[in-house]
Amino acid sequence: MFRKLRHANLTRCSPIDYSNSLSVASAINYDIGEGPIWHPSSNKLIFVDCNLGYIHQLDPTSGVITKYEVGETIGVALPCKSGGFVVTSKGGLLSYDEKNQTSLLVPIESSLPSNRMNDGKCDSLGRLWSGTFSSTFERGAGSLYRIDPDLSVTKVVSEVRVSNGIAWNQSETLMYFNDTLSSGIDVFDYDITHGTISNRRRFVDIERKQGLPDGLTVDIEGCVWVALFYGSEVRRYNPQGHLVGVVKLPTSRVTSCNFGGTDLTDLYITTADFKINDDGFPHEPEAGYVFKCNPGVSGLPSYPFGR
Repeated sequence: MFRKLRHANLTRCSPIDYSNSLSVASAINYDIGEGPIWHPSSNKLIFVDCNLGYIHQLDPTSGVITKYEVGETIGVALPCKSGGFVVTSKGGLLSYDEKNQTSLLVPIESSLPSNRMNDGKCDSLGRLWSGTFSSTFERGAGSLYRIDPDLSVTKVVSEVRVSNGIAWNQSETLMYFNDTLSSGIDVFDYDITHGTISNRRRFVDIERKQGLPDGLTVDIEGCVWVALFYGSEVRRYNPQGHLVGVVKLPTSRVTSCNFGGTDLTDLYITTADFKINDDGFPHEPEAGYVFKCNPGVSGLPSYPFGR
């Protein structure tokens, strides 16, 4: 009994360092690599370069990367069940079809010229959850939306600063959410049947000096992995909010993470090469690279938009 308690305390105080399994998946200095999503039907990793407006598909077996140009700043690209992608953008939700043609599916905050859509994910019923932020980082200017497969739009959370990472636990009874400048991760109770959230509360606090919580994902054990922008880390928190693992990156601007590979045991991590107002960080040769880590745990599948 004593040994078990002592071990549990050490686990809480001494997070596992997964960095020794870190490797480079793509040695390209992407401006803002973001939104890694595993596409199981093609066995490829999808991610975007936000400011440059590119969708990338990485074949991990061959190392070949296919690039698609959207032609404007984007937040994330998610596969559609009917083919092609839905893409979050400044004007709203776009369709990028298999003929490489872009069209606006539904406008989001088009009356707010400083705002654009950012990160997002779909639940298992094909609903897209994505939010907005202001390019001036105006406090409370953003919102979180649910976009259903019939393209109906529901504003779910207002007064958001920078809407960012979203993910669910395996049973989809919990939804985790990052408002990046809020210094922590929040969690909601989630009703998968109706696509509704309730009982918002703080899951974990993260001090600003440790980094800004950006993209996140959840593994099969219910642990939350979060990328820390300006923090040079991806952290793993258990369901009780205790820090139990860390991946240390050779670059400071870590943007997102998600599991991929045929058995979902590869943790892909995106980073950024750009600077905000000459942020004072030294030159980082591997800034913008996509990395891969094998932490010894499986992730959860990514779902397409639509039914």
